[in-house]
Amino acid sequence: MSAAIDPITLAVLAGRMEQIADEMDATLFRAAFNPIIAEAHDASHGLYHADTGETLVQGKNGLPIFVGVMAFAVKAVIDKAAAQGGPRDGDVWIFNDAHIGGTHLSDMRLVRPYFRDGALFCWLASVGHWHDVGGAVPGNYNPSATEVFQEAVVLPPVRLVKGGEVQTDVLDILMRNTRLPLSAEGDLNGQLGALDLGVRRLDALLDEYGGETVSAALSTLSDRAETLLREEVAGLPDGRWEAQDFLDNDGISDAALPINVALEVRGDRLKLDFTGTAGQAAGPINIARPTAIACVYVAIKHIFPTLPANAGVMRPIEIEIPEDCLLSAEFPAPTGGYTETILRMIDVIFSAAAQAAPERVVANAYGTINALSIAGRRSNGARWVMFSFYGGGHGASNESDGLNHGNAPISMATIPPVEILEAAYPVLFRQWALRPDSAGAGTNRGGLGAVYEIEVLEENGAEAFFFGERGRFPPKGIAGGGDAALNRFDYEQADGWHQPPLASKMVGIRLDRGQRVRLQTPGGGGYGPAAERDPAKVARDVRLGYMTADRADQCHGTAWREIGQ
Repeated sequence: MSAAIDPITLAVLAGRMEQIADEMDATLFRAAFNPIIAEAHDASHGLYHADTGETLVQGKNGLPIFVGVMAFAVKAVIDKAAAQGGPRDGDVWIFNDAHIGGTHLSDMRLVRPYFRDGALFCWLASVGHWHDVGGAVPGNYNPSATEVFQEAVVLPPVRLVKGGEVQTDVLDILMRNTRLPLSAEGDLNGQLGALDLGVRRLDALLDEYGGETVSAALSTLSDRAETLLREEVAGLPDGRWEAQDFLDNDGISDAALPINVALEVRGDRLKLDFTGTAGQAAGPINIARPTAIACVYVAIKHIFPTLPANAGVMRPIEIEIPEDCLLSAEFPAPTGGYTETILRMIDVIFSAAAQAAPERVVANAYGTINALSIAGRRSNGARWVMFSFYGGGHGASNESDGLNHGNAPISMATIPPVEILEAAYPVLFRQWALRPDSAGAGTNRGGLGAVYEIEVLEENGAEAFFFGERGRFPPKGIAGGGDAALNRFDYEQADGWHQPPLASKMVGIRLDRGQRVRLQTPGGGGYGPAAERDPAKVARDVRLGYMTADRADQCHGTAWREIGQ
């Protein structure tokens, strides 16, 4: 058991430590060169246990998926440091190996030990999505990859900084293996700066409260997180509920891939069993076991939103993932499209939980980040790479309609603004609008997806690479709600518009100046029977252009017409 600590001090220290992580987030967001970090906030920072690497504290603005994943990353560094004589004050390790640290190779991890009075107190870590880390496809989302070496440079944990001295040979290797070295070095320096700030803030905190008190607070917060989850789970009915959904394909073979889950509640314990999920895939929609475990945490945090962000939450949860599975891929299986798979994991967990307690969950969100890279060379020979992800509709709940045009529920990231993208790259957005008739119908409808149409302005043209999902299996409604629209991607050529043969994935799309790509993203699933929707809300949706009159008649009947448009 943790040492006793009074509630007021505990609350103050919890806020102070969370603020440290928040400040580290803000430092990187302001210093990063690439818009995926600076604008979209695809990064995270936290404090981790000195011996186990477990998450102690994470900031509110980073990606929740990194909470569980970074614990594995820090543990990998702990083991590597132990094999090399132990960590030293001022060391910083860097790596991106997804099979031991989770997610994918674009996410560069920096891990630094924090010492107090000559003893290791905890670890600080920073992770950020770099714009380009080599590989066959600019931006690293390569839907045709069959091994990680085709996705990006694979870096195991190595010391970038030894005792405060930057190892320039490691830095030189990294900068030589990116198409955008200025961006990469800027992001790296931003991450190093965030870690430096974390050290200063921890110094101030421990100077004020002492190491023993802060350690007691960290231990108590983890214990309380466990207790809170046990209480929440105990409030659910005992039972077992199953759900299944599919990925379109793996980018190599055009065959659907099932993701299955059985959610079981027994007293104050929760078990999630993914038996029946597809085996390890040839293409890059695999995830490593650390990522799958972290994804379960994200889903549980959505279902029980008051839980704190630390490792104590996971103690009452048993996770069963088969070997040789899509969710437990082994090196060197490609993992670049991990985002698509964890989104589907969250969907099936929500669909299973909805059978036990529909009031606690929302219908499926749009279910794909739609990673789109457009790259080329400017007239002066300079290389440009526009990588971004795109929004869609969120699922409805028992309380309200779903959010229109939100970002994926795996993160607190934001969609980069059109003004930033147009200012940075030779493109023009011809459309950036809500997509009518894209939401799942229901008593409460899902949120609307979006339409993006992007024109290439560069005289030399460009090449596009697309990695999405939900092109063949729509986001599902719950509690009787309807499914949302499918994802759709089109690209323009001299002979007109085309769609990818695999629906949601394609590489090497040559675009001449003036040619466009068009992305129509799904909405969110509906909640409750569509026939029970308030006719006044239906009329409002038609009036605002969210839904056409024909679809309103089809989904809700004609009572709304008596109210008028």
